[in-house]
Amino acid sequence: MLSKGVISNQPVSYYHSSRLGEMEIDKLIVTGYEPAWESLEGYSVPEWYKDAKFGIFIHWGVYSVPAFGNEWYPRNMYVKDSPESKYHQRTWGHQSDFGYKDFIPMFKGEKWDPDAWVALFKQAGAKYVVPVAEHHDGFAMYNSDYTKWNSANMGPCRDVIADLEKAVRREGLKFGVSTHRGFNWRYYTYSNEYDTANPENSGLYSPVHAEDEPASKGFLEDWFARTKELIDKFQPDVLWFDFGWHHDEFAPYRPKVAAYYYNKAIDRGKEVVLNYKATLPEGTAVLDIERGKLDEIHRYYWQTDTSVSHRSWGYIEDDEFKTVTTLVHDLVDIVSKNGNLLLNVGPKADGTIPDEAKHALLGIGDWLKVNGEAIYGTRHWLTYGEGETEVETGPMKERKAKSFTASDIRFTKKNNILYAICLAWPGEEVYIKSLGSKSAVNVDMISEITMLGSEEPLSWSQDGNGLYVKTPSKRPCRHAYTFKIVLKDSH
Repeated sequence: MLSKGVISNQPVSYYHSSRLGEMEIDKLIVTGYEPAWESLEGYSVPEWYKDAKFGIFIHWGVYSVPAFGNEWYPRNMYVKDSPESKYHQRTWGHQSDFGYKDFIPMFKGEKWDPDAWVALFKQAGAKYVVPVAEHHDGFAMYNSDYTKWNSANMGPCRDVIADLEKAVRREGLKFGVSTHRGFNWRYYTYSNEYDTANPENSGLYSPVHAEDEPASKGFLEDWFARTKELIDKFQPDVLWFDFGWHHDEFAPYRPKVAAYYYNKAIDRGKEVVLNYKATLPEGTAVLDIERGKLDEIHRYYWQTDTSVSHRSWGYIEDDEFKTVTTLVHDLVDIVSKNGNLLLNVGPKADGTIPDEAKHALLGIGDWLKVNGEAIYGTRHWLTYGEGETEVETGPMKERKAKSFTASDIRFTKKNNILYAICLAWPGEEVYIKSLGSKSAVNVDMISEITMLGSEEPLSWSQDGNGLYVKTPSKRPCRHAYTFKIVLKDSH
């Protein structure tokens, strides 16, 4: 076994097999990491990922056709008396006559231009792009060898993930994929009233089974094969997992998937990121917190995934979109605490991105054009920041978030530069309590203080209570304002 925290220059090679019940899990030739958590604790987060800070998530699939409720429409339309079920029967007919599968021919993507998507993402300042390769609904957005229910055979009749990968890599961005398939087994309701009970549709809905029945051996084997297929076909820089694989029956597979992914990356000379929500030991991959944040600097590098809107990850007709200010504040707060932001957009069924999402992305991009040096390539400082606004911690908490004020300041650093980012305009002077004369930064260490985007010289003073800096007469941007504090020595 490899030593903890060490990757050998001469990777270990060995033959591994194991069993889950009577089923033999695929035998793997692995190099570098063993499929055991002790070995996987040797993983290191790539510097490119820590430098990137900001990525784009994309939820585009058949669920964008009904555009009602949220991206869980495929599940909820089969839940008796749910708003989705009632809407479906009013609009499309009974689920026995018009099931989820019948939306697939309507999912055409006729206006989809992957190059236009990538141009928008670059304008937003994103450094990596992670589309959903397969959501819980069971419809693969790529030409899978394991299912006919995929976008190359049906719907748009295009290998969406392959086409997008080419466009992303042409522009020099990193490319990832997400897989949500692990929950497909528990996603649909089976009833003789619905088309989900028809064996001809089991490739999409999974075979009929009891609601509380663990995933079958066949499903687990297929899930593992599809996961390896994504790794082999697309060589993703980021592999993102939703929560479905947290169930007990997936436990033997989790270290095998991580080892397979990391070892393939070693073979290709790449440095990669595996994102997980739960069940993996800290230090073996990168924790992702859905629609939530942390209230302090995390020891291990982490990520928030959230969306430009509140109600749905996929496109719906009456979504509630966030302000650019909210999204910029999320980015700044997360980066100051040793994390990245993965921000989702939900395109329409025709392949176009809603105007509200475009506005949000372009607004972030405008802010980053002025303040990007305080984000890209930075690391967290001794403290993430200061201020009276409490940050809710953990997943699914963003609805409880309070608006930041001028007293809320976040820090990042790069070499001998400390950035203090005010999350609202501080008026004629900013007072930074964390930078008093008894702090790690005293007045003798400061070479210069400026505000990014402004050429006005700034005056400052310091005492035991804090650092006082006069602001420019004109605001250089909106949303948040960065003081660049150049130090004589690196801190």
